[in-house]
Amino acid sequence: MRIRGVIPEKAGRFYVNLLCSEAPGSEAALHFNPRLDESAVVFNTLEQGTWGQEERGSGIPFQHGQPFDVLLIATEEGFKAVVGDSEYHHFRYRIPPARVRLLEVGGDLQLDSVKIF
Repeated sequence: MRIRGVIPEKAGRFYVNLLCSEAPGSEAALHFNPRLDESAVVFNTLEQGTWGQEERGSGIPFQHGQPFDVLLIATEEGFKAVVGDSEYHHFRYRIPPARVRLLEVGGDLQLDSVKIF
């Protein structure tokens, strides 16, 4: 999938969740969470109401006031995050991607488009 948008000037963080159902507290096969307020990008899962071990990408490829383009690609081993033209992080599956039913995007961002392919 491709997610495009703009990071507002005073943004703190935003998220992309790949959820296993529409139920509140649903398991998340992927929690992609750029945190501009911490200069970090966190990757995680939510299983049976418990967050897993956080993984953090190297540096933060997002800037206040700037557009962004993120590709989240399901590979054989995990989700590959590509930001702009550069591979950023590879997050190994903890929950099979076939269980994903819902995409949730929110937080401090101006969302321009989401394409699933």
